[in-house]
Amino acid sequence: SWDTTVKTSGFTAVSGVGYFVNTTSGAITVTLPASPDAGAVVAVKDYANTFDTNNVTLARNGSNIGGVAVDATLSVEGLAVTLVYVDATKGWLVTDDGLQTSTSTAQYVTATGGTITEDGNFKIHTFTGPGTFTVSCAGNACGSNSVDYLVVAGGAGGGGAALPNERGGGGGGAGGFRESAGCGYTSSPLGACVSALPVTVQGYPITVGSGGAAGGGGPATSPSTKGTNGANSVFSTIISTGGGGGAAGGYPVPPCNVIANTGGSGGGVASTDGAPRSGGAGNTPPVSPPQGQPGGGTRPDNDYLAGGGGGGATGSGDIGQGCAPPFNGGPGGAGATTNITASPVTYSVGGRGGAWDGDAPNEDGGANTGTGGAGGGANVGAPGNGNPGNTGGSGIVIIRYKFQ
Repeated sequence: SWDTTVKTSGFTAVSGVGYFVNTTSGAITVTLPASPDAGAVVAVKDYANTFDTNNVTLARNGSNIGGVAVDATLSVEGLAVTLVYVDATKGWLVTDDGLQTSTSTAQYVTATGGTITEDGNFKIHTFTGPGTFTVSCAGNACGSNSVDYLVVAGGAGGGGAALPNERGGGGGGAGGFRESAGCGYTSSPLGACVSALPVTVQGYPITVGSGGAAGGGGPATSPSTKGTNGANSVFSTIISTGGGGGAAGGYPVPPCNVIANTGGSGGGVASTDGAPRSGGAGNTPPVSPPQGQPGGGTRPDNDYLAGGGGGGATGSGDIGQGCAPPFNGGPGGAGATTNITASPVTYSVGGRGGAWDGDAPNEDGGANTGTGGAGGGANVGAPGNGNPGNTGGSGIVIIRYKFQ
């Protein structure tokens, strides 16, 4: 039978009784029965989970413990142990032990913030703008104590085209794409899985990056301009970098305008006279798995009339078509499709490069997709300016965890 009067100081045990021992205030000695009969039994349980801090000494009181004439020490947090006296040779032998953690109660992450939806046993918090993910319970390993995340940065703006030089602008790079469970939700080649993020009780500020502005189209008297980078998106220690702006078309232009920007994904290079150029680098700064790919360059032929596409989450931007019909800009790099919200959605597609003759209207990056804006087209034969580029799409932050 168990004595439910908790022991807080040393005592001599009686056979047939179990004791709850509280060592919060200091170490305690439990003296085993003297001259025990075979079959005598004593049990001790760590009442306050403090045996690791303040130990219990089992004083043998003349009998062996486990065949050794030495007192025993109980020093494991939450331990319960039962001893039976067998004979003079072995003395007291442990017949049963266990830990309180064997019966731990499952606790789950509890949080507020953003737009909350459910998918079975999981909650999903979607942030399309700034906010706070506030954790009021961090859970435990028996339930949940970490969250999966998708952090997409803003896509970049596409570069503007120029007249009369008839050069298309480069496409904007996609915003960086970072997801915790690359092999769980995303059916795209993002590399090895990334672990979910442990959380604690606190508020986590959320930043959702805006899309980059479009580059301006230029007449003969004023150079076209490149698109601006998208803004970063942030959750806890996870930072996704905004896409790199697409370069400006035309010649002559300031040298910096014809060089595409680096970013989460790189911007497409613009068409111009002179040597062919490469697109902007992606995955800048570098993370693993990569958050994006490089932008497209221009063809190494006799002229470079169409811009390269911006890089995407999983694919590089393509090169512009140069002199050969149909003079199209390079396609943007492929994005990544994820099921983190329980339905497949594609994010972080690179913006298309600007064409030599004509341009499809309204190729801005979609809101909260991290898609790059298209480069401006030259519209050969049209009066006035070359077309401006298109704006990049804003980013998004999604957090998912098991709540029951």
